[in-house]
Amino acid sequence: MTAKIIDGKNVAQAVRLDCKRRVESLEKRYGRAPGLAVVMVGDNPASTVYVRNKIRACHDVGIRSERIMFPATVGEDEVVRTIAGLCANPVVDGILVQLPLPKSFSIERVLGAIDAEKDVDGFHLYNVGGLVVGNTVFPPCTPYGVMKLLEHEGIEVAGKNAVVVGASNIVGKPMALMLMQREATVSICHARTTDLAQYTILADVLVVAAGHPNLILGPMVKSGAVVIDVGINRLANGKLVGDCDFEGVSKRASFLTPVPGGVGPMTVTMLLVNTVNSAERALSRAASSMVSASV
Repeated sequence: MTAKIIDGKNVAQAVRLDCKRRVESLEKRYGRAPGLAVVMVGDNPASTVYVRNKIRACHDVGIRSERIMFPATVGEDEVVRTIAGLCANPVVDGILVQLPLPKSFSIERVLGAIDAEKDVDGFHLYNVGGLVVGNTVFPPCTPYGVMKLLEHEGIEVAGKNAVVVGASNIVGKPMALMLMQREATVSICHARTTDLAQYTILADVLVVAAGHPNLILGPMVKSGAVVIDVGINRLANGKLVGDCDFEGVSKRASFLTPVPGGVGPMTVTMLLVNTVNSAERALSRAASSMVSASV
């Protein structure tokens, strides 16, 4: 068996074209495009690249973006005040704070300052908690992108055994909750899991987001399983790889995402989707309020 490689770039491109059409529709109907504000503290090189990619993606689909850069010496209170101002700004539909923040900052306080209805990264406590009961305002972008890839490939997860390797708050935990919402039977593995292979070999759908190259080898994968590799690791030679041994796993799986070019392009794309969703909701609500006030 040779796995079908899921092309995240092509799926992301299709989703972005739909976003662009929706943005054009909003401009025509309401007279403005969605707005996204990106807050960054310090000059972390990787963060700088990520922010630049997000700004470029916004431009490509017509979303108005604003980049707010703070030096690493900025006080936490000033950043929180800035976020409060963005929350009150009616033309800002989405706010994200690029992580990591300085070690002296309280991540919970900074992310908690974002209005849940503008938290397009899906990291606010309300949105994370909403995943448990199925009514989150914005799902976190990476697991949301994984679900979109599964949907695009027509992969049904209801009734399937799903195993998530990695229990981070950003990917692993919300990924498990989203799979549960689709009625999969979910197991979560992590760094303390004993004999990882005994879990992965049972998975019909295996999502790996642990940040360890070659963590998942071919013999650890059930024949015909769907394998989604979320890991991004840079080797000593500069090569980017995922958490799976691509060659070995591709001989066992029915579907497999590559690294790069798999889940990665979907993460930024779902940020765009969340921002457009936020704008549609806010503009529709504002229009309805104006109609009610005029009656």
